[in-house]
Amino acid sequence: MSTPRDWAELLRVSALLSVPGDALAGAAASRRRPNSRTALALCSSLCLYEAGMALNDWADHAEDAEERPHRPLPSGRIAPGAALAAAAGLTAAGLGLAARAGRPAALCATALAGAVWAYDLRLKHTAAGPAAMAAARGLDLVLGALATAGPRSGEAAGSVLGRALPPAAVLGAHTWAVTAVSRAETQGGSAARPLAALGTTAALGTLLAPAGARPLRLERARRLPETPRELAQAALAGAYAATAGRPYLHAALNPSPPLTQRAVGGGIRAMIPLQAALAARSGALATAASLGALVPLARSLARKVSPT
Repeated sequence: MSTPRDWAELLRVSALLSVPGDALAGAAASRRRPNSRTALALCSSLCLYEAGMALNDWADHAEDAEERPHRPLPSGRIAPGAALAAAAGLTAAGLGLAARAGRPAALCATALAGAVWAYDLRLKHTAAGPAAMAAARGLDLVLGALATAGPRSGEAAGSVLGRALPPAAVLGAHTWAVTAVSRAETQGGSAARPLAALGTTAALGTLLAPAGARPLRLERARRLPETPRELAQAALAGAYAATAGRPYLHAALNPSPPLTQRAVGGGIRAMIPLQAALAARSGALATAASLGALVPLARSLARKVSPT
């Protein structure tokens, strides 16, 4: 009989804390305060993320029987049919929650669910896999922005979408890098992917830092961050770069399966300070602070249940 711990392992609950920041960063990009529709988007995101986790293991359970026999499905602790039913139920719940936030949010959630199912069932082991996962994360942030703005005219929704796309692209770029590294987590042996991910992290960290702290802008480099917004951006950009960059560097120096898996875990945890930095960049300092408070909790959970 399956236990709560078995399901926690299947659903990667330690990675779940990386999800709320998508909707909250999206709300910040919309230039509106989080509201009840933001909460609906956040809950929808959680459902769709967990649906993807269950569907991923259902789709890979034959492969995992050889490479990861300890996982819940190949070990027999959870039946494949139960995992598939959970994926379908969670997807339906996620779409239903998004529909309550308005038509734009519902359409975005439908596209997000399509990306999740396409990745798990078809694209994961193809060259399009990282792009599909990046699109899913970007859509998750856009979902938060559209839901927060609410059911408005097409012109207003287009304006909100335009503001949400740049932070969605940043989150998508990070997700692309993490997903690319994850493709070698069971075999290892590739230094190129963690090196590329390290370069992506450095570029994104520089982009998220306040203009005065960016080393490439020499004419402004002498001015240190001064305002609360600039200080928050600098601190969170640094936390993001450190959380993702250190394990990427270790995996590049020694691309063994254990270090590659740690690099993937570090990349997943780094999404939280990245989301917080995006919120701070949009001026939502309270949101950034609340997300930053999740970082130590995510680290603690990762020691109990693997996020990969």
